[in-house]
Amino acid sequence: MAGSDNGADKGIEFTVKKGERIPRKPLGEYSEADSLGQAISRDGFLGTAMDDKNQYGPVSMMILLLIVATITGLALKLLSR
Repeated sequence: MAGSDNGADKGIEFTVKKGERIPRKPLGEYSEADSLGQAISRDGFLGTAMDDKNQYGPVSMMILLLIVATITGLALKLLSR
């Protein structure tokens, strides 16, 4: 498959289970955190948001979206003057 050829160059090994057509990528690091603050201090904000290293990945991704949307809105507002 074309997708598995690209992964072979990077050393990622994909597995195909019985009855499936699409190869699965191995799971990344994951460990539970007690709170969002602990998750960010341990794994970093981008590690939590982008790499889903703990259960607060979706929450931190929404915070990141809010930050990016605010910066984009401010830039558009300043450029429109």
